Amino acid sequence: MNNQDIIYGRNNVFEALKKGVQIDKLYIQSGASGEVINNILIFARQAKVVIKNVNKIRLDEMCRDIEADGMTANHQGVVATVPAFAYGEIEDIFALAAQKEEKPFIIILDGIKDPQNLGAIIRSAEVLGAHGIIIGKHRSAGLNSVAYKVSCGAAQYIPVVKVTNISQTMDDLKKKGVWIAAADMDGMPLSKMDLTGPLAIIIGSEGEGVSKNLRQNSDMVVSIEMSGNITSLNAACAASILLYEKQRQEMLRK
Repeated sequence: MNNQDIIYGRNNVFEALKKGVQIDKLYIQSGASGEVINNILIFARQAKVVIKNVNKIRLDEMCRDIEADGMTANHQGVVATVPAFAYGEIEDIFALAAQKEEKPFIIILDGIKDPQNLGAIIRSAEVLGAHGIIIGKHRSAGLNSVAYKVSCGAAQYIPVVKVTNISQTMDDLKKKGVWIAAADMDGMPLSKMDLTGPLAIIIGSEGEGVSKNLRQNSDMVVSIEMSGNITSLNAACAASILLYEKQRQEMLRK
């Protein structure tokens, strides 16, 4: 954690919330109280910010070495994490697709908690023709400086959208004519799937994969054929393969 990723101190966090600064998560020290704390919580809930109650040790760790003398910053029981680059909106994804005169192609990330994986996926998505990335507010890495750096600047060119409810977002995408494909080892082989047209692909975490409810709400389930002894791929690697296959099929269709 570094000072590019967090805002700390009661008044600083409160002012950021009042100004509408995008905040990933709000960390409040357990037992913290007072007028400013109450106002922070009111604004955070209105903005649908994820709020976590933690102990002082956790906040100390988040703020350690921020000050020039290497001391722990005076967080006053409040720390907010902020994205290194502003999140976009769903409409931005469709606008980018329309600008390129292409059918919308979206990557949905379910439970990707490693910011390096997130950054790598953003980079691959931008290079291989996707129009946007969707992540959840819960159980997900945010667009912090690590993710942004690993993306090699790709986050400037492709919208990264954070949503409260991925399942509801999937329903909204379907209403806009987008088909949903979940990546899962029990799905149909990738080589036999038609990925052309408006499409969103869900990539799950390496440990748990795509959650059951999202898989059931998908229009199709696709798997990457493997021939080695290891039967799983890093999430970023799997995403790259799926992205490339989608692009390959679209190029053959032209």
